[in-house]
Amino acid sequence: MHIEADLKLGFKDVLIRPKRSTLSSRAQVSLERTFKFRHTGRTWTGVPIMAANMDTVGTFAMATMLSRQGLFTAVHKHYSVAEWDAFAKHSQSGDGPRLLHVAVSTGILDDDLTKLYRILECHPELAFVCMDVANGYSEYFVDQISKVRARYPDRIIMAGNVVTREMVEQLLLSGADMVKVGIGPGSVCTTRVKTGVGYPQLSAIIECADAAHGLSGQIISDGGCTCAGDVAKAFGAGADFVMLGGMLAGHDEGGGTLLERDGQRFVEFYGMSSRTAMEKYSGGVAEYRASEGKTVTVPYRGPVAETIKDILGGLRSTCTYVGASQLKELTKRTTFVRVAEQQNPIFDS
Repeated sequence: MHIEADLKLGFKDVLIRPKRSTLSSRAQVSLERTFKFRHTGRTWTGVPIMAANMDTVGTFAMATMLSRQGLFTAVHKHYSVAEWDAFAKHSQSGDGPRLLHVAVSTGILDDDLTKLYRILECHPELAFVCMDVANGYSEYFVDQISKVRARYPDRIIMAGNVVTREMVEQLLLSGADMVKVGIGPGSVCTTRVKTGVGYPQLSAIIECADAAHGLSGQIISDGGCTCAGDVAKAFGAGADFVMLGGMLAGHDEGGGTLLERDGQRFVEFYGMSSRTAMEKYSGGVAEYRASEGKTVTVPYRGPVAETIKDILGGLRSTCTYVGASQLKELTKRTTFVRVAEQQNPIFDS
């Protein structure tokens, strides 16, 4: 047993200190970034905000909408090969999605990888693969990343989830280009409650970004954002991409079950390790495990475009407060101050 006494912080523990700025308008801020990836040498340009690969968030409809604005979607792994064929065909139309802003998600079981191989071989234009497990610390996961890298040296691989420096380095050296960072901070994740395992997200980003950037890799902050300010803090802490789940839940593009209660509309939203998800895709919770997610209802929010506009507007405003004319400057211009409160709660219901 060992106790680490170093201070570890989450988004709620800090605010970003404003600094003198020469920017006169939010319109002067560019949120586009260009990345070159470690293993392939390929580049990508866009707004590095990513829809999570959850089946009521990371849908084809969400990918189509977000790609038009330069954002990214990790499409959930439960679409069939035929559905991917139709989606790729739609991308050839004028109003279709941009496939360079889409990742094919997969688990690490043999059936998962067989389907992944079929999709990638049918559609070489799909450049990104998201290898996603709840616990990225297993040796088997590392081996599977190496296997996919050896088979597809030209594909950009994102892999996770982990929260510590040494495992970020391990995944990058094993074939990942980007590492997903976050264990337990998600709005419908119960891993911290069910297992006692986790790491405060802000500190995880700071430490993992330092490790990844030293190896010419990137990290994706996955989980914990509840508002546009948290997205800004994640970028300020060093995240290259920020993945959103709960913040994008409840929209038309997510396709979740629509419910009505007392004249108000709600959408069902659940974690991908919840009992709801496992009953839907695996026939129930296996005898040897427990669910590590929950099912909730969120208010119906209509089209996602307004939510994206709000998030991007908040992020641009953050940049003007610290004098960053480009998103890539935000990290070096960020100073966090520790706080006991985030906002005035007098009118909170």
